[in-house]
Amino acid sequence: MVNYKELGLVNTREMFKRAVAGGYAIPAFNFNTMEQMQAIVMAAVETQSPVIMQVSKGARNYANGTILRNLAKGAVEYAKELGCEAPEIVLHLDHGDTFELCKDCIDNGFSSVMIDGSSLPYEENIALTKKVVDYAHQFDVTVEAELGVLAGVEDEVVAAESHYTKPEEVVDFATRTGCDSLAISIGTSHGAHKFTPEQCTLVNGVLVPPPLAFDVLAEIEKKLPGFPIVLHGSSSVPQDEVATINKYGGKLEAAIGIPEEQLRKASKSAVCKINIDSDSRLAMTAAIRKYLAENPSHFDPRQYLKPARENMKKMYIHKIVNVLGSNGKLACAK
Repeated sequence: MVNYKELGLVNTREMFKRAVAGGYAIPAFNFNTMEQMQAIVMAAVETQSPVIMQVSKGARNYANGTILRNLAKGAVEYAKELGCEAPEIVLHLDHGDTFELCKDCIDNGFSSVMIDGSSLPYEENIALTKKVVDYAHQFDVTVEAELGVLAGVEDEVVAAESHYTKPEEVVDFATRTGCDSLAISIGTSHGAHKFTPEQCTLVNGVLVPPPLAFDVLAEIEKKLPGFPIVLHGSSSVPQDEVATINKYGGKLEAAIGIPEEQLRKASKSAVCKINIDSDSRLAMTAAIRKYLAENPSHFDPRQYLKPARENMKKMYIHKIVNVLGSNGKLACAK
């Protein structure tokens, strides 16, 4: 058993409490590689922001659990080396699908886990979530649950269509499970292709996706005042990165994300955690494709991973400062 506190990590409880009260959201950035982790830490330190580094089941299998745990420990030490005396870094499991997976993450240094029983019948979702909560809370690990279904594809998470969270269920669910935060479905979607062109409106030659269901969010806030709410599938799919990828040999057609102004609006509500994954992948891939196209004789991975890391850092800083508003929100920030 390795408790996350031994690694210098924190859980989400206090940072969510401050975020809800302060009207901003904590960034939850998925990572799979060392370069992504470095970029996340550099951006968080530079902006003095708390940050959630999260990994999916697939990412954990790809990188190896032991390596991930030590990367997280290294992230804390790296943040201190960069001048942040008291970093607030969470290591979070994204879309855990079984009790066994959540338990293994808790036993191996994760400070927060998500149990996603949203595809199960309501009572089964409650039972599974409560089982994870009961185990996690013994070790002061926080638990995110999910009600409603997001469409799209992200690693092992696949759903053909979305189902909005039912506001009338949230009080019963949160009370009976004891979860610490709740991921809801109000129109966000996983992946870089969140909407079909048919679902969008053409405005000045640009496809604009349908707006998020802020009426559903408002009803949930009324039912659960002050309770931490999470939005998954919230990448904005920057069109400049998509254009770069396509210019240098990629083929991303009709890649559409969530407009940033809608995420800004959500951040000022009870939404205190916003998940961003695809934007990081796009930023990394765009920089690598561009570098290799312009430098065909180069083959040292450090040569193309360095600009990729810088491009991701730039994107992370933009999200923290201009979208989520978590800059300067470290507990120790002056």
